[in-house]
Amino acid sequence: MAGSSTRVIVAALLGNTAIAVTKFIAAALTGSSAMLSEGIHSLVDTGNQGLLLYGLRQARRPPDEEFPFGHGKEIYFWSFVVAILIFAVGAGVSLYEGVHHVLHPRTIENPLINYVVLGLAILFEGAAWSVALKEFGHHKGRMGYLEAVHRGKDPSLFVVLFEDSAAILGLLVALAGVGLAQLTGQAWWDGVASVVIGLILGATALWLAYETKSLLIGEAAPRPVVQGIRALLAGEPAIRHVNEVLTMHMGPDFVLVTISADFRDDLEAETLEQTIERLDRAIKARWPEVKRVFIEAEAMCPRRRTADGQCAEEGEDTGA
Repeated sequence: MAGSSTRVIVAALLGNTAIAVTKFIAAALTGSSAMLSEGIHSLVDTGNQGLLLYGLRQARRPPDEEFPFGHGKEIYFWSFVVAILIFAVGAGVSLYEGVHHVLHPRTIENPLINYVVLGLAILFEGAAWSVALKEFGHHKGRMGYLEAVHRGKDPSLFVVLFEDSAAILGLLVALAGVGLAQLTGQAWWDGVASVVIGLILGATALWLAYETKSLLIGEAAPRPVVQGIRALLAGEPAIRHVNEVLTMHMGPDFVLVTISADFRDDLEAETLEQTIERLDRAIKARWPEVKRVFIEAEAMCPRRRTADGQCAEEGEDTGA
């Protein structure tokens, strides 16, 4: 998965670098507020993709004494930083520029330059977007796009897809703003387009922040994985009862599993060790994303249980 993520990010990085330079040149030549906002947008996207590449590289670092479970969550942190940058820099500057040009309109000079640059930008952004969409479609399987984003554990894929989608939408808005300013002779349309671009970036940033927050905090493995592990344990003759199955994503391809189970009292220590080792291998073989498994032998928990069958802590609401 890391290879496909890197490919998507590099494609977007190269495209946005060229587009940002072109947009800034066009903004300087024409004085278009929408074009300046689009240049800032592409510049922010370029920086964001650099941060994502850095996050992917850091996430691949092996475990060490200070981080015994590895550095997989680095990509979650940098994806969250990207969302903050889109909101603070991209949306903030675009809104400021837009409001300023609405209050103090400036006639666009040589609008043909804007049309050429925006047309080329749409073409290049569309190419990068198609690469991101293809990779995301490959990983989402039969799930819908929104469901795949919500369940996705590799934010680098959907962050780039979000950015590219927002970029194409922003380019269309900028094109409409330049066109309306030229057709009506009202230069403030260009500023309105910049404001709309800022709102698009703000909405994109908030959505990205929402989707990466749970991964950063410590999201559980998908429900089918948890249920599958519980079913596998329930079928083990040496286990009387499965108390808890707790999981956490430590990275896109790293799931930590902790299990509490009540083993038969007549098991010898050696047999218990062999059973735990066999279960460890079985879980990792069936779910390759599971990298670490901890199994604790505990007596069956009290009768009080939560709605999902987990052992209830003292004083915890069982939902009954």
